[in-house]
Amino acid sequence: MKQILQSLKTGATEIAEVPCVAPARGQVLIRTARSLVSAGTERMLVDFGKAGLIGKARQQPDKVRQVLDKVRTDGLAPTLEAVFNKLDQPLPLGYCNVGRVIEAARGVAGFGPGERVVSNGKHAEVVSVPLNLCAKVPDAVSDDEAAFTVLGAIALQGIRLVQPTLGEAVVVTGLGLIGLLAVQLLRAHGCRVLGIDLDPARLRLAESFGAETVDLSAGVDPVAAALAFSRGRGVDAVIIAASTRSSEPVHQAALMSRKHGRVVLVGVAGLELDRADFYEKELTFQVSCSYGPGRYDPSYEEKGQDYPIGFVRWTEQRNFEAMLDMLADGRLDVKPLISHRFPIAEAGKAYELVTGKTPSLGILLEYPADDAASSEAPMRRTVSLVPAASGARAGKAAIGFIGSGNYATAVLIPAFKVAGVRLVGIASNAGVSGLHAGLKFGFERTTTDVSAVLEDPDVNAVVVVTRHDSHADLVCRALGARKHVFLEKPLALLQDEIRAIEAARNAAVGAGFSPIVMVGFNRRFAPQVQKIKTLLDGASDPKSFVMTVNAGAIPATHWTQDHKVGGGRIVGEACHFVDLLRFLAGAPIVSHHTALMKAGTGDTATITLSFADGSIGVIHYFANGSKAFPKERLEVFSGGRILQLDNFRRLQGFGWPGFSRLNLWRQDKGQRACAAAFVRALETGGVSPIVFDELLEVGRTAIEIAETCRA
Repeated sequence: MKQILQSLKTGATEIAEVPCVAPARGQVLIRTARSLVSAGTERMLVDFGKAGLIGKARQQPDKVRQVLDKVRTDGLAPTLEAVFNKLDQPLPLGYCNVGRVIEAARGVAGFGPGERVVSNGKHAEVVSVPLNLCAKVPDAVSDDEAAFTVLGAIALQGIRLVQPTLGEAVVVTGLGLIGLLAVQLLRAHGCRVLGIDLDPARLRLAESFGAETVDLSAGVDPVAAALAFSRGRGVDAVIIAASTRSSEPVHQAALMSRKHGRVVLVGVAGLELDRADFYEKELTFQVSCSYGPGRYDPSYEEKGQDYPIGFVRWTEQRNFEAMLDMLADGRLDVKPLISHRFPIAEAGKAYELVTGKTPSLGILLEYPADDAASSEAPMRRTVSLVPAASGARAGKAAIGFIGSGNYATAVLIPAFKVAGVRLVGIASNAGVSGLHAGLKFGFERTTTDVSAVLEDPDVNAVVVVTRHDSHADLVCRALGARKHVFLEKPLALLQDEIRAIEAARNAAVGAGFSPIVMVGFNRRFAPQVQKIKTLLDGASDPKSFVMTVNAGAIPATHWTQDHKVGGGRIVGEACHFVDLLRFLAGAPIVSHHTALMKAGTGDTATITLSFADGSIGVIHYFANGSKAFPKERLEVFSGGRILQLDNFRRLQGFGWPGFSRLNLWRQDKGQRACAAAFVRALETGGVSPIVFDELLEVGRTAIEIAETCRA
């Protein structure tokens, strides 16, 4: 299917052929008829992409601070790699979509095939959108009109925050699409409206909708005009729908407001507020959040948990419905706002308009009709990228990736590519990241169908880099398809899943297939850890380990913190360090104890491990530290000697005959060596680099620790 993507690195916009997405649980699959270009937001993204590194840094000072912290702890080279990898990922554009339902997935009620719906779907021929971000289109509303629904909901949410009453005087600063929609909505509320802008054509449109106007291009003082408009009392409210870095619109809004007036920012403006402006009049200032309550709440948007109408009257979805009702009965007229229309295949011309000097307003993108002749191509879930490798040598590892997120593209795929494997197929949920990774690294095909990778006869091993709740199922399916498996941690989230994986492997062995199953516990393959292991193997005394992990805070709303999806950070990441100490001890774990800090999100804990050889280990997994401090430190005490590893860059020995230090010019956590070990085992028919029983042991221990933390 065709989809519009934008490069954050260069600002270039392309129409890409992307695999058709499949609807996840709770989502609606939609065949697009129209989508509306949000000129303000999308121009801002394109301009950001076109800016150089210094320009990008100036626009995101908070990100610059994070980068500087990472340079101090991890070094310059890994930091630059992380930054460039992030900028290299394409951004799907668009969020104003109308089309017909193709399919409603499990967990969706109220939407059926063939029904017209609006959504915040992207500029793509087919989109998959969560239930609560869709609304049915009344018959009286055309596709062209319905495409303005989501953008209109942004204006509507700003007005709800203003809480206008009949007869109030309200100023709208900035008469782009959102501003002009706000003018009409305020007039429908019975308000007197004053529109402020530089563009005479937009001012005329505002006047046609019943507003008085101020032409800034003519040198008119907006504050004086607003005071006159309000009969000298000051306006009741100001909605700022402009897009500017200047703080002047906010300053002017304060000056033109009456005592106890309200100022709401719907657009983008500088926020260098003057206390005196707001103090003397006791003004309220609020930033409006997109389409309404529910925005950026994973429970509402991703899980479909609606807010009770008795407590939250207007949600995102109900704001969509309100906009559609006003379009249906003619109280809102968007036809005059349409300035241009282009077929999706010519979307490049639309973005030339958005970033150019030619006047434009509402730009509609049109999509092919849903008929038999045009239905097949957009629904194709696998896209060929490069010709299949010919004459591949016997025994060569042929890899299929499931998952193409940041860790896959920044770390694992490059590691396997360096190992010299054949990259056959890559699967991703939405298709965009899989397409990007496929083209960047030379995969033969990309797909949104996991089964296409698992059942591919060209693939002899799969690498799973997906959300944690899918790991166990994908491992079992891969083993059933006679594929070797490399799994990014953790092995599983539940003890039942561990047992299922063990049973699947035993069944494969019983059927004559000896699979290599490996979890990406890369730290045991790091060069400095390998050196520590060599030194410890020559010592007969029990060891004492102190592992300090400055994990950093992750919001409670992040998927890794969801025990059903990510399992929580103890099982999801701390398992790395359980494995590391298990590897260095060289003996089974016989007991463990955990002390959990109850405050926060439950991911700050001290874990104590006891090993069969008498060794002990402590893992301080802390989420309450500073990112300016290095993330990981390991200290090993044994027989009157000490080893200290700082953030996989500096290793020092104290009291070790013949060894004092092993320092690296850049951080190396062993990811490439880990992948290379897996590939060697595949190609030589060797044993798994990590004993399968150790994987089970570490997996079970991590789950037990996590269960203790939740008890």
